[in-house]
Amino acid sequence: MKHAGVAKLFMALALLTPLAACIERQFFYPDRTVYTTPERFGLRWTEVTIPGPDGSRLHGWWLPAQAAPGAPARGTVLHLHGNAANVSNHFPLVEWVPKAGYNLLTFDYRGFGQSSGEPSLDGVVADSLAALAWLRVQPGVDARRLVVLGQSLGGATAVRVVAAEPEGVKLLVLDCPFSSYRGIARDAVNGSWLGAVLPAAAWLLPGSERDPLTAVKKLKVPLFVLHSSDDAVVPLAHGKALYAAAPEPKQWLEVQQTQHVDGLTHEPVRQQVIAAMQRALQAP
Repeated sequence: MKHAGVAKLFMALALLTPLAACIERQFFYPDRTVYTTPERFGLRWTEVTIPGPDGSRLHGWWLPAQAAPGAPARGTVLHLHGNAANVSNHFPLVEWVPKAGYNLLTFDYRGFGQSSGEPSLDGVVADSLAALAWLRVQPGVDARRLVVLGQSLGGATAVRVVAAEPEGVKLLVLDCPFSSYRGIARDAVNGSWLGAVLPAAAWLLPGSERDPLTAVKKLKVPLFVLHSSDDAVVPLAHGKALYAAAPEPKQWLEVQQTQHVDGLTHEPVRQQVIAAMQRALQAP
């Protein structure tokens, strides 16, 4: 009977594991289409390759600040994009960064765009840590004046990254982030057939110990959270939960009449983020 019980357990695990993998894949919708380039925005840029943590090669775009001749950059921004398409699709959301006087690194996680590998929830965190380490040693980058800007999946990822490696990061900006992997999975599959199997397979997704909500409590840098009140992809409650759990100093901005990660396409919102960046980078 004991052997039969063990056999049934392994059979159950064998059935649940593909379901969990299927659920985790719902976090990622990569493609290789080139939607735009920085050149179309009148920006100087260089394609770069970042060594990944497991031998993968991560493709990125490096954009120097459009500062006055001879003037240094105000700081350097690492951009962590959302879960769809690739870096070129998300670039219009951050094209303002170099124009505001900041260096910008934006890149694709494993399995996105021209980056090698297959995406996973822990894998994108590891890739982002590798990108942050690469950024710190680049010529022209002051490693003591960094900002990490994460949007949607990139926001959830950014919390874990900065909580683990805060050195030199003066501000963490989160745009429509989610607070829990299992929580956003429930939101995403609610009403579909996956919703019926999620309770059985969700335990195979990252647990609460790896949630952004857990990581945000450990932050040692200032935080700026913006979230759309009309977000139909990541409910506003996720952003509010992260903000409530974070230590001071922190700032909350609820953006009206915008959709998911649409806030930074609006000049008044951008100006508030830029002002927060300037304050953080001027602080001792």
